Amino acid sequence: MILLNNSQKLLALYKSLARSIPESLKVYGSVYHISHGNPFNLEVLVDSWPEYQTVIIRPQKQEKTDDMDLYTNVYRIFSKEPQKSQEVLKNCEIINWKQMLQIQGFQESLGEGIRVAAFSNSVKVEHSRAILFITEDILNLDASNKSKFGRWAETGRPDVEFESKTPNFKYAQLDVSHSGLVNDRWQRGKNERSLRYVKRCIEALPTACVLGPEGIPVSWATMDPSCEVGMGYSMETYRRKGKMRQVLLQFTKYLSQNNIPFYLSVPEFNEAGCRSVRQSGFFEATCEWHQWTCYPQNLVPF
Repeated sequence: MILLNNSQKLLALYKSLARSIPESLKVYGSVYHISHGNPFNLEVLVDSWPEYQTVIIRPQKQEKTDDMDLYTNVYRIFSKEPQKSQEVLKNCEIINWKQMLQIQGFQESLGEGIRVAAFSNSVKVEHSRAILFITEDILNLDASNKSKFGRWAETGRPDVEFESKTPNFKYAQLDVSHSGLVNDRWQRGKNERSLRYVKRCIEALPTACVLGPEGIPVSWATMDPSCEVGMGYSMETYRRKGKMRQVLLQFTKYLSQNNIPFYLSVPEFNEAGCRSVRQSGFFEATCEWHQWTCYPQNLVPF
């Protein structure tokens, strides 16, 4: 495959991917962050250029040092012909099948190729899915807007300003000092690897929270390297009081104003989460969120 590391080519790819949203949104969001300082050291591979069929976002070599790190060893894929992506996926030079890893995308049809490729490399696969939620802003993205490209690399972490109308509560960004709090309450967290990942997300990417009367976050949301809004949580005392909805409304307002793509996913069984997200202006996309977690035979944890 071809490594795209030229800013003009990345911009051309970005524009092209916009035409395939929502299916391409996981990769589209990754290219956005790569073009804004690339804080997670990702790289873009295409099977051909300028005409391409498959795009893979993966960590650069210096990031893939821990064979057990499912938070770093993440590959994000979009394909115009997902049924034909099997040969690309089998290649050990493209995907390091000797590590525990995750493959994410919004095309269920990628699954067969992933499973076949994994089997040929003696890798066990677990598949999970969730409802993908987007907004009208995402469907109407203007990918030709170049003014934001490079902004974060030039100015550092962006400022987030929130409107506060609730006494004793303040809207703010999460601070790195909040990493432990977020990690301990994240369903996929609660370990040292996840804590490192949470810290990186808070340090490098937009976040949002509501600080309670004691100055501690009571509701919050973060963003991942593919522009997915996640790790959303409200402290039990403040649930069913609209705090998460307020966080999402303010956060997405900021993201929209700055032309930052965003989306989120919610497990189908989480009815309360789905309700809160819908009340915040999101609706179900025409495709689903998919993740394939892959375990090499010698690293299977069970």
